[in-house]
Amino acid sequence: MSSQFRVPHTLVLMFGMMVVALVLTWILPAGEFETELNEAGREVVVAGTYATLEEAPRLPVWSLLTVVPRALADAQGIIFFVLIIGGALAVIRRTGAIDALLGKVIERFAHAPALLIFVGMAAFGVASATLGMAEEYIPFAAILIALCVAMRMDTVTAIGIMVVGYGIGFGVAVINPFTLLVAQEVAELQPGSGMGYRLLLWVPFFAVGFHHVWAYSRRVQKDPSASLVADVPAAQPPQAATPPPLDLRRSLVLLATLLALVLLVVGIARYGWYLVELGAVFLGLAIVAGLLGGLRLDAIAETFSKGAAELAATAILIGFARSIALLLEDGLVLHTIVNAMATPLALVPAWVSAVGMLLIQSVLNLFIPSGSGQAFATMPLMAPIGDLVGVSRQVAVLAFQFGDGFMNMIVPTNPVLMGIIGLAGIPYDRWFRFIFPLILKLMAVGALALMVAVWTGYS
Repeated sequence: MSSQFRVPHTLVLMFGMMVVALVLTWILPAGEFETELNEAGREVVVAGTYATLEEAPRLPVWSLLTVVPRALADAQGIIFFVLIIGGALAVIRRTGAIDALLGKVIERFAHAPALLIFVGMAAFGVASATLGMAEEYIPFAAILIALCVAMRMDTVTAIGIMVVGYGIGFGVAVINPFTLLVAQEVAELQPGSGMGYRLLLWVPFFAVGFHHVWAYSRRVQKDPSASLVADVPAAQPPQAATPPPLDLRRSLVLLATLLALVLLVVGIARYGWYLVELGAVFLGLAIVAGLLGGLRLDAIAETFSKGAAELAATAILIGFARSIALLLEDGLVLHTIVNAMATPLALVPAWVSAVGMLLIQSVLNLFIPSGSGQAFATMPLMAPIGDLVGVSRQVAVLAFQFGDGFMNMIVPTNPVLMGIIGLAGIPYDRWFRFIFPLILKLMAVGALALMVAVWTGYS
């Protein structure tokens, strides 16, 4: 009897990459580039200065254990920021404000299929692009499915509204604290910088995603047998839970959240706020939202603690991801790998190199579906590669965003995706048939967007 293949836990995959990194320090030649400070005061590698080193430390096996506490300490700024974000979002969720808002949106456009798809995708996308929400959407699956089926659409359409919406939100994030801000921190960029171009990109990417979901829904409405799950009993609509009402208290919580996001944007753009100030805003938001939502101080504290605890695994993943780069740095082979990857990319135009970065990030997403973890694992390589091949670090971050956001709509190692389609009863092979053509479209538009970014000097 053959056993079914099971994807290992992300932490297992990450530790496996640490083992590979340690082995690489034993077999690759040590080497380094000369570095210099650029106009922005950022240390960058100097092209053409790579040289091998005669003597290099040989890391012991137990470095796999000692490097993790060091990596956690090294990434403490991001880790504590992520924990504060988790606590703040938990408080906002407990007030019911987010559930009430999304429920209201879905109910309002229940009798206009195209508008339901458009507004639903926009709501999920905006929440992901700003607050980094994803798994919080799972409770809305049943409501969406019930509405879509009532309008002669199917379960795949409903989940498409949700997953494509949040996938594009992550891919073209504006101030997502879990992916964009982490990647910019690692790449030594101002948090939230480059926002204007990303806002412009929302139009083409959202248009492509909306058309894909809408065109599929139209086919199902005209011919129900065209549904990818017409013969799957488990994919038929479950009983939907009723969302809470959007009363005055919840409306005030949403207003406070909106004002906090505006404050973040202004603080980043005008005053150069960084992780400390951004974390303070979210901490203040947690207190204000909790009080406006009618929660007692003890309830706010308890909910905040639980929310932070829910992201403890993400914090650990960040530490393990940082461990990979630390091992390569300790063994003096990080620049050796950068040189090996940059050499072929340097032989082609910078815009081709940018597309190559997108392909690399997309492949790596299969092994590191965590956006924060992937940022810490890959940006230490991609940032200096960009320095060498003429691709700005802002473009390198954009390539990371595309690879992370878009591929998380299809990779089976993404637990949020598998949880959503699992609850909806959609077999993965049917979901793959629905989403794969869209991934190809988004990757093509993403490649074009990266080319334009290089040509226009996006930085």
